[in-house]
Amino acid sequence: MRLRTTLAAVGVAAALVLTGCAGGSGDNDGDSSGAALTIAKPDGAITTESHNPYLGDSSASKYGYAKVIFEPLALVNPTGDLGTTPWLAESVKWNDDYTELTVVPRADVKWSDGEDFTADDIVFTFNMYIDGKLNDTSALNLESATSDGDTVVLKFADSKYTAQARVLHTPIVPKHIWENIDDPNTDPLTGEGMAVGTGPYVLDSWTTESVNLTANPDYWGGDLAVPELHYVSYGDNAALTTALVSEEADWAQAFIPQIQDSFLAADENNKFLASPTAGAGTLFMNLQQKPFNDPALRQAIAWTVDRQAYVDVAREGASTPIWSVTGLGDLLADEIDAEYEGDVYSVDVDKAKQILTDAGYTWKDEKLIDPSGEAVSFSISVPAGWSDWNTEQALIAEELGEGLGIDVKVDQPDWGGWDAARQEGTFDMIIHWLEDTGNAYGLYTSTMDPKWIVDGKAQFNFGRYDNPAVTEALNTYANTSSDEERAAAVAVMEKAFATDVPAIPLGSHPLLGEFNTRNYVGWPSEEDQYASADPTQPAVVQILTKLKPAS
Repeated sequence: MRLRTTLAAVGVAAALVLTGCAGGSGDNDGDSSGAALTIAKPDGAITTESHNPYLGDSSASKYGYAKVIFEPLALVNPTGDLGTTPWLAESVKWNDDYTELTVVPRADVKWSDGEDFTADDIVFTFNMYIDGKLNDTSALNLESATSDGDTVVLKFADSKYTAQARVLHTPIVPKHIWENIDDPNTDPLTGEGMAVGTGPYVLDSWTTESVNLTANPDYWGGDLAVPELHYVSYGDNAALTTALVSEEADWAQAFIPQIQDSFLAADENNKFLASPTAGAGTLFMNLQQKPFNDPALRQAIAWTVDRQAYVDVAREGASTPIWSVTGLGDLLADEIDAEYEGDVYSVDVDKAKQILTDAGYTWKDEKLIDPSGEAVSFSISVPAGWSDWNTEQALIAEELGEGLGIDVKVDQPDWGGWDAARQEGTFDMIIHWLEDTGNAYGLYTSTMDPKWIVDGKAQFNFGRYDNPAVTEALNTYANTSSDEERAAAVAVMEKAFATDVPAIPLGSHPLLGEFNTRNYVGWPSEEDQYASADPTQPAVVQILTKLKPAS
């Protein structure tokens, strides 16, 4: 069952570097020897220096350079084979019920200040959560972290089957430095010699314009092809796209409209990879109020919305459609119960109209009238500026208007208003992402699990679906040590999802990466998705060790 765990040690090849906005790879005149790489983001000015990998608002987290300094025990691939590659660990092994993880640390690893990396560093890192020194924002619920020789054992209060990545991606930090930090939740790590990691790059300089890192000469993974990385943040996607096209930047993660004309056509070396994940862009409906309290209407909509148009038009190809009635995409096809194999939606307006007719709906002046005699109308809400989903709003309004006679109003509030409505349940329909757990649990907990409703506010399950049998199945799936019990649980969830249609997945939620092959090859590709090409993900270190000079 997912996630798949690989126990073999991983050999490491070559790596990469990024250059600042004042001199990208274009300055190297095609000479790949020693070329730097510039990693770009569209987030505007990042003005406060902080290298703390545990703080989501630190500059290290916002730029993403924390991930090339502080490494995790293993890398969980969110795409491709969804497999697990040991990294700072020689091996990682879960017990049967995923409440205990046994880790063998990699030997002959040094911190960037020359000190030896040992099992004690791993134990210390996780004990910060147990001792309360570090906020447990990932809900690890650790009970103990102990070592016996070169083996570390982590014990948890509950199963981590659906949260393996959260455990394995925890940044490991050096005990000899962090034991002297009073508050690791706030310390910016800006003192001399504080930003010490095991990663392939070390911090060289920091300004509000760019952050520069150089290759770690003692990196355990061997020599790196890229000598230097520069991280730059541009004002918006348009400025970032200009930087990529002008060779001022080399690598980015962004949704670029008209990417074929605006980026790919500018240079044959420009590349774009959209890597599907187990998550999905999903229509959430407010099941607590008209018209979505009627499952017949939800079923009819599911037979009318064109998922391929979502992929081709709204996402400009950067996704894959989800047609299975179970809501599961291609990456999770092996979790679809035999009852639903090949059971897929299509755009079938006649079928949708028959479902509505059987449920007592009628049409008057080509408008859909519900069984109580009211015209069916609702709004679909997405924040203004989310261009792909704003396009999908218009598509859905057209599809449901022309196909079923439903008056769909397009609502594009600011983020704050949209966020309040989704939490408080004051919306009609929204487009949203899912919790991605790398297995079927992510979809079903996101759309049918009451645990997300706390004090009347929803973090997921925005439609507030509540079915005790499904809740029990979710708990079984997450906690059982039996593959058979887990398969039986997912069958219960799939049946409820296909019958009740609590939400409608549109297409896989991809991880995006724009890059070029002028100076380096070895990037992830559609044929070899050993990682996504998103430089903000933990596997950035894996990509950097695989890059080789272009011939």
